[in-house]
Order: sequence, then C-alpha cells, then structure tokens
Amino acid sequence: MAPRQLPEWTIVDFIHRGPWWRNHGILMLNLCLCIPLMTSAVNGLDSSMVNGLQIIPDWQEYFKHPTGIALGLINSAQSIGGLLGLPLTPLASDNLGRRAALFIGSVIMLAGVALQCASTNVQMFIGSRVMIGVGLTFSLNAAPLLLIELAYPTQRGKITSIYNSSWYLGSIVSAWSCFASYDQASGSMWSWRVPTLIQAAAPLLQVILIWLLPESPRFLVSKGLEGQAARTLAKYHANGGDERDPLVVFEIAQIRHALRMEEEINKSTSWYSLVSTPGNRKRLRIIVAIALFSQWSGNGLVSYYINLVLEGVGISSTRTKAAINGGLQVFNFFIAITAAMLVDWVGRRTLFIASNAGMLITFSMWTLTTALFSELNNTAAAKATIPLIFIFYLFYDIAYTPMLVAYTLEILPYKIRARGFAVMNLTVYLTSAFNQFVNPVAIRALGWWYYLVYVGWLLFELIFVVMCVVETKGRTLEETAALFDGDQQQQDLVLMGGEAATMTMGQRNFLQQHSKHEEAQGEQHELRPRSSSSHSSMAVAI
Repeated sequence: MAPRQLPEWTIVDFIHRGPWWRNHGILMLNLCLCIPLMTSAVNGLDSSMVNGLQIIPDWQEYFKHPTGIALGLINSAQSIGGLLGLPLTPLASDNLGRRAALFIGSVIMLAGVALQCASTNVQMFIGSRVMIGVGLTFSLNAAPLLLIELAYPTQRGKITSIYNSSWYLGSIVSAWSCFASYDQASGSMWSWRVPTLIQAAAPLLQVILIWLLPESPRFLVSKGLEGQAARTLAKYHANGGDERDPLVVFEIAQIRHALRMEEEINKSTSWYSLVSTPGNRKRLRIIVAIALFSQWSGNGLVSYYINLVLEGVGISSTRTKAAINGGLQVFNFFIAITAAMLVDWVGRRTLFIASNAGMLITFSMWTLTTALFSELNNTAAAKATIPLIFIFYLFYDIAYTPMLVAYTLEILPYKIRARGFAVMNLTVYLTSAFNQFVNPVAIRALGWWYYLVYVGWLLFELIFVVMCVVETKGRTLEETAALFDGDQQQQDLVLMGGEAATMTMGQRNFLQQHSKHEEAQGEQHELRPRSSSSHSSMAVAI
C-alpha cells in the first residue's frame, strides 16, 4: 500500500494572525476563560490563608497558640478535605460536565468559608478547612480542563500556564489582607475574620457566572453532541461563526479521531486505564514525579511555615515577617506570569531543566547561610538568607508554578484526562499533607540539618527531569496527547485534521470559482448571444 501523502493544509494555515483582541470570537472566549482562571487564585488564597493567619497575634490568642499536632491538623485540613472529595471529581467532570463540576465545588467552598468565619474553637476551624478542601478539589479538577479544552490553539500553552501562576495572585491577596487586618484591627477578632471573609468573593462570582461559559467541545463530542461542539468552536475560534470554517473542521476532525483512537486502545475507561498501556504508564510516571517535585523541592518550608523559617534566621518582628511574606508572593506572581509567556518560545523541557538546576544551586546556598547563622550566629549569613529565598523561588516559578497543571493536562488524552489530573492532585495533596505534618517537627528537632534532605532530593529531581521530560511545544492538544503512543498515532491525527480541512478548502475554492464564473457569465450574457454563453458554461463544467 502506498503511503498516505501529507495534506495540503494544516492548522497553521487557519489560525488567526495579528492581535488576538481584534478577533471578536477569541476576545469573548478569553473573557469567558477568566471565570475558571479564578480557581487557581482561589486555591492560592485558601492554601496561604492559614500561613498568613499564624503571623497575626489575635488569631494565635483566639485559638490558644496551637502547636505540634494541632497546628499540623490546621495546616493539613484543607488537603484532607481534598483527599476526601478527590475520587468523585473526575466522575463529576466526565459525566456532568466541566461547568457543573466547577459549580458544585464553588457552592461547597462558600459553605466552608461561612463555617470558618464563624469558628469558635480549633475543632470547628479544622472542620471548615476540610469543607473548603472538598469544594476546592472539585473546582481544581474542572477549571483547568475547561481552560485547556476551550482555549484557542495558539494560546493554549500560555493560558494554561497562567492558570497555575494565578495561585500567587490569591496568595498575594491572602498575605496583604492579613497584613492590612493586623495593621488596622490589631487587638480585635476581625484582624483574622476579615481575611477569611475575603475567601468567599471568587467562589461567589463563579456560582453566578459559570453558566455564561461554553462547555468543553471535547466533552460535547464525547457525549455525541458534535453539532453543539462545532457551534462552540465556530463562535469562539472562527471569526464569523461559520461551522464549516477550516479551523473548526480541522479541530472537530482531530477530536473525533483522537477519541476513536483512545477507544481502540482502551475498550473501556477506568482508573486501570492509567496504567494499562506503555504510553499511559510513561505519562503517569512523569505526572506523579512533577507533582512530587512541586511540593518536595524545599518550597514547602516557606509556603506553609514561613514563620518558623524566618525565626530560624533571627527575624521575630510580626510586621517584618508579614511584609516579607507579602513581598515574596508579589515577586512569585510576576516571575510565574513572565515564565508562562515563555513556554511556547523556550519550550517546556528547557524550563524544567533550568528550574531544577537553579533550585539545587540556590537551596544549597540557602542551607549554608542557615547553618552559619545557627552554628556561628553569623548575622551576615542571616541577612543573605532572605534574598536567597527570593532567588530560589525565581527558579521554582519558571517551571513548576506555570507548567505543573499545563504539562500534566496536555500529555493526557481526553478519555483519561480527568482521572490522570485527579492523580496529580492526589499526589500534591499527599505530599503537601506530609510536608505540613513533618516539616514543623523536623525543623524543631533538626534545625538546618533537615535542609540537607532537600538538597539530596533536588539532585534526584534534576536527573529525572533531564532523562524523562518530553518536549511538547508546537502541537495541537490532540497531537500532544498522542506523543506517548507512537509515531503512527501522531501522524494519523495530523493527516485526519489536515485532510478534513483540505477537503473543506477544496470545496470553498470550487464554490468561489463557480461564483466568479457565474458572475462572468452574467456579464457576458449582456454582450454575447445566448449560445455563446452556453458554450462557455459547458467548457467550465468539463
């Protein structure tokens, strides 16, 4: 059998050129995508809130200065709630739809925030954090699926990278709201209750606005609603709403063919599908690894226990600690957003390698300065620790903040995307909960010696990333997901989309030529006898 030739047209021929805001469909789409984009900021706000509250003396006094197991439970309660809700999240996303799952999560979070604000003891506070975690895990599963499956092809990498980078936007709000509350309402219980009330703002907006957002076209095609999926893509990806637009035809053809190929590989979809094929096992290995690395690179020391870290280098002023915490979140946000803009230019693999190499070097220096202060009371070393924390986060933010979610989702095929993403979130919750229980105990017991554990782990991370991370830039979502299933799968997807688009372009060209010919015939009809016009028409038909 002769090999199939490459199609005449590819997706590159159909994408919008020029500023995206001048394309009405893309502009409206990106405005809609702000709704799920809020979810990562909600995560950052909720996850950082307890960290900020620990700095406020009124919170400490109200809850009787929790330490040890009580403090560990307060910090890990949200992760425990996430673990409880996690098994249900892919079922909601795959069966009810991405929008419905996001709505459910936001409603549960609102209930949790109300309980947290009304807390009168540690047990009630822990219960509210568990409830917030349950709701958040629904939202965290659905929102990025909506983003990656709805985004315009050339903007997918940037938008999904901005998603996780927005975590720091929530963290900034958390840090500075705690700082402002302490500054303005010190001595009152509202110095900690006001920041908790702020947590309700974004979930409330999502509950109100979520149904204005279109459903994922991948979800619609998987449910047999191909016409509705085509209308969604025509409205937001094609400038003019034409369902026969070559870009729409190309995308629908690839989505349909990708789903068919997945059904051939996995006759039925279950949790076992994640490890049922060599390609899926390789995907899962990378996903679990980068999820582990995102929490076990030393960043957990500052993310959840900045109070202990700063006290370890001699900084005891509440105002100074709050200001450093707030400044760090602003710094992280701008670095992560900048890195998100580079993912399609520099490439995912390059950013991962640079990130891990930089973290290894910087954390080693951080460990040294902490040791010098602890052992020799070297104040110069203590002062050097603060900029080293910022530099460490610079390297962390260029890969793990923007690409943890984006890279995970783009290498997963549709049928197992929600489940694979749930496994990533499960890994993050488990490692995060481990950090929250172990880090305070280990820091108290071992001091700076505990940092050496992270130095060894960072070396392992760098070796893994160099050996295992695969470059994915420059491909459609379906082509990227097929990277791990062999060259034939990738070629089939390119050919399928290209052939469908080529056929559409051929039909368009024929219709345009036919229209021009009829116009020419009309002009000739006024100048020539009728028989001459008929002869001309016959010639063209042949």
